[in-house]
Amino acid sequence: MAVYVINNMNIHDAGEYKTYVRAFMPTLEGFGGKVLAVQNAPEPVEGRWPYDRIVLLEFPSHELARQWVDSPAYQAIAGHRRAGVDSNVVMLDGLS
Repeated sequence: MAVYVINNMNIHDAGEYKTYVRAFMPTLEGFGGKVLAVQNAPEPVEGRWPYDRIVLLEFPSHELARQWVDSPAYQAIAGHRRAGVDSNVVMLDGLS
């Protein structure tokens, strides 16, 4: 079953975040991850949206998504994301 990772973020250090972004895509290799959508300043349809940016990823399974998050390659760059943005990250199971 597909799993989706959603990262809602506010960027406070663009340099740190750019370092993360430059190294991000190779970390998905081998885990079946895909970037489905990236949006700066998403337009709220209803309510207030307090984030600068949203990223939506898809993985073939929960196990592969966790393996990616825990992988040495991703962990090597994750500190740059944490230093550059305040994030709320969730993992959602797709519908079967």
